[in-house]
Amino acid sequence: MLDPGHNGGNSANPKEINRKVPAGRGAMKPCNTTGTSTNAGYPEHAFTFAVAQEVGKALADKGIKVVYTRSDDTGVGPCVDERAKIGNSAEADAVVSIHADGSTSASAHGFHVAYSSPPLNAAQGEPSQKLAHTVRDTLRTDGFTTSTYIGSAGLSARADLGGLNLSTRPTVLVECGNMRNATEAAQMSSATGQTRYAEAITQAIEAYLTAQ
Repeated sequence: MLDPGHNGGNSANPKEINRKVPAGRGAMKPCNTTGTSTNAGYPEHAFTFAVAQEVGKALADKGIKVVYTRSDDTGVGPCVDERAKIGNSAEADAVVSIHADGSTSASAHGFHVAYSSPPLNAAQGEPSQKLAHTVRDTLRTDGFTTSTYIGSAGLSARADLGGLNLSTRPTVLVECGNMRNATEAAQMSSATGQTRYAEAITQAIEAYLTAQ
């Protein structure tokens, strides 16, 4: 399952996306957020949707069944708990949530891969950690730099992300880079850059599935 972060209609519907939903570990959090953007105004939700569409098409062309959490970039949500339910109901062999970060430091750069920790079920243990390592290793091999400001060596153990906490499938969240960094913003805003990210994520998912 591919989960492109946020949605194009979120900013126009604050009441909907601000309502609290279960986020795992006994916490309640807002349904969703608007996401970030580059300094020039290119939004995260457009980037994640474009990359997810490219990844999905490439996987489908290889005969891999793909499910998405959203089918367009004009709607609202879905909420983080619903995104997890979609993957759980589909019994997805791998769930990859695609995002971009918005650090206030323009010098901060690089990608990181988040996974649920400590794990709440078996899928969040070794399977999710293996998926995280596979995605990290593939992106790094394809020339992407690991984050200079979050996590360690491109990996980030998280206990606060609802989509990860509520998943019963192998799940990771990829923050592809910092949209406030000029170099990464230019890459994420361009069709060529989006294709680079999509190709690496596709390779990672295929490698993970093949190894199972």
